[in-house]
Amino acid sequence: MRGPVASTRQQVYEQLRARIIRLDLEPGSALSENDLAAELGVSRTPVRESLILLGEEGLVDVYPQLGTFVSRIRIGDVASAQFVREALELAALRDAVGEAGPRDIVELRRLVRAQEDAAQDGDSEGFFRFDEAFHARLMAVGGHAAAWQVVAGAKAQLDRARRLSLPLTQQMPLLIGQHGAVVDLLEAADGPAAEESLRGHLRLVFGDVERIRARHPELFTEDGPAPRPRRKPAGR
Repeated sequence: MRGPVASTRQQVYEQLRARIIRLDLEPGSALSENDLAAELGVSRTPVRESLILLGEEGLVDVYPQLGTFVSRIRIGDVASAQFVREALELAALRDAVGEAGPRDIVELRRLVRAQEDAAQDGDSEGFFRFDEAFHARLMAVGGHAAAWQVVAGAKAQLDRARRLSLPLTQQMPLLIGQHGAVVDLLEAADGPAAEESLRGHLRLVFGDVERIRARHPELFTEDGPAPRPRRKPAGR
């Protein structure tokens, strides 16, 4: 029985985590074990266990006698995630310079074109998906494909902020251009310029976060004070 139970818990965990990162479950939203279990067609046990795991990641806050809530985006966690991401991606890029072959460049350019198509269609979800694929591929070119899982696991809070930035700051064309510039420099084997270009690209999110935070301060927190319950406990 442990296999099916563990599998159900993993599926519930992955679904809830994805919904939190996609902002389907907004920062500060109240979460009901009963409602989520009914919605997902499972018992309360895998939901409860999944919420515990999400709490360990800082994506869920549990307040005794008040309830369970989607955590607000913690500014400190965003900065920490950015530090991890920048360190690993730049290190991988340094290893990729001089190693990228024609097929690597073709694949990276294909992903940039896919982002362009998503942006033209107004598909922010598709844009984000191809953005992730681009950065994962870039790390793979440097021989560090497995390290992308470390990056992906560390940047949940950062990803929530990045998703907020896409529709609010209209940064898609700029991000696409920056991706293209990194590929051009990688193809030219210009390591220092490629590294500087990628560093600037990754740090763009900080300016976005400050603008978004000014518009929606209720979605952010410095240290995670208790949020107020909202009317829709299971999402929008």
